[in-house]
Amino acid sequence: MKQGFTMLEMIVVISIISVLFLLEIPNIQKTMQNIDNKGCDALLKVVDSAILEFKLEFNDYPDDVYDLVNAGYLSEQQVKCHNNERIVIINGQATLS
Repeated sequence: MKQGFTMLEMIVVISIISVLFLLEIPNIQKTMQNIDNKGCDALLKVVDSAILEFKLEFNDYPDDVYDLVNAGYLSEQQVKCHNNERIVIINGQATLS
């Protein structure tokens, strides 16, 4: 007697795994969206801190995020979130455009 799996058993197992994976995709997408949102929130806090440092040094708020980049408080990568939303400064606070 041969031991092993039949083709039908393999198809059933692969089908079950596929259904479980398809049920999990929405949860994975929601988790990734939450990660992106948390990353943007954290980046806004970093930019707000840079704004305060700029204010302490120059006694005035920056007009644009690139003022912070040029002064060395931020890098070029910190002017946008991962979802490509641009950070702008309005009334001394960092917000998303």
